[in-house]
Amino acid sequence: MKKVSVLAGILISLLVTGIVVNAKQSRMQKDLAKEVFRFHVLANSDSDEDQTLKMQVKEAVIAYMKEEIPESDSVETTKTWASGHLNAIESLAETVVREKGYDYQITARVTTCDFPDKTYGDITFPAGRYEALRIEIGEAKGQNWWCVLYPNLCFIDAVNAVVPDKGKKDLKKVLEEDTYEMVTATSRFKIGWFFF
Repeated sequence: MKKVSVLAGILISLLVTGIVVNAKQSRMQKDLAKEVFRFHVLANSDSDEDQTLKMQVKEAVIAYMKEEIPESDSVETTKTWASGHLNAIESLAETVVREKGYDYQITARVTTCDFPDKTYGDITFPAGRYEALRIEIGEAKGQNWWCVLYPNLCFIDAVNAVVPDKGKKDLKKVLEEDTYEMVTATSRFKIGWFFF
């Protein structure tokens, strides 16, 4: 009987700990979402052609933003810029789509969307709702591409590398210390221990 009581106590402790950890992680994700602005491109479908087209649209829009988006020290400034340039971004994406021989409709908007856990170089953003500049190509039912537009991690190549120190410094400037520590914990094990 004593073993059952001890086991029940351990299970209850683990359950309570899990609830506390999940609540802390959810709270931190919501804090993080207030300080970052993402860029999101959805392909028409998962066909190789549509996925290639998505990357061509992404490259053209990134090149445009790299030239046009002003240096910003706030997430609100970046969102305002994106909102004010939706027509230009949409037009640019449409030009790429037409030049490649497709007639897909393009929609560009600033919106709030659900994102899964996503690792960008050596930084992991937890699943949750984030505001984003979102480009939808055609039916927008294919795999997507994303980056963080503020603080600016979009203009670096982090496919096979870690986020450069400048990107980390920019991110650290806008996040609370514990939130920054959470997103730079590079493994599930580290993230789990962070919350304990």
